[in-house]
Amino acid sequence: MAYTLNVNGKALSADVDGDTPLLWTLRDTLGILGPKFGCGVAACGACTVHVDGQPMRSCQIPTESVGKAKISTIEGMSTHAIGKKVQAAWMELDVAQCGYCQPGQIMSATALLSKTPKPTDAQIDEAMNGNICRCATYTRIRAAIKRASGQKEA
Repeated sequence: MAYTLNVNGKALSADVDGDTPLLWTLRDTLGILGPKFGCGVAACGACTVHVDGQPMRSCQIPTESVGKAKISTIEGMSTHAIGKKVQAAWMELDVAQCGYCQPGQIMSATALLSKTPKPTDAQIDEAMNGNICRCATYTRIRAAIKRASGQKEA
């Protein structure tokens, strides 16, 4: 079945089964490669996208359930005011090592700062819970979130 999805502000058409996970529709059908496959069970965060501004694991969202929602991926963060700040902080602090999880990390951090502009460490921990980084750059991730929010880093 053909679906028209609003991805990063563009109407994109995908002819997929409705139960196809959004992750695979984005990657395999639309060629949007930022969201990554990590675990397939919404436990690692590598596939995080925003659906109407909320961070969601795209590996567990059936394409048919998206409807007219606005989907944002890491590719769209350069036009998002907060996303741009988060990406800049990530670069300034050399957060990424292997980089595989970083799109999901940035998507979760951007959602947090959109809702809570000056988060506490506890709020950061809560928002980033479930975003796994095999390289263990968690300290730099927290510092980048603090920098993007304009707070002093620890």
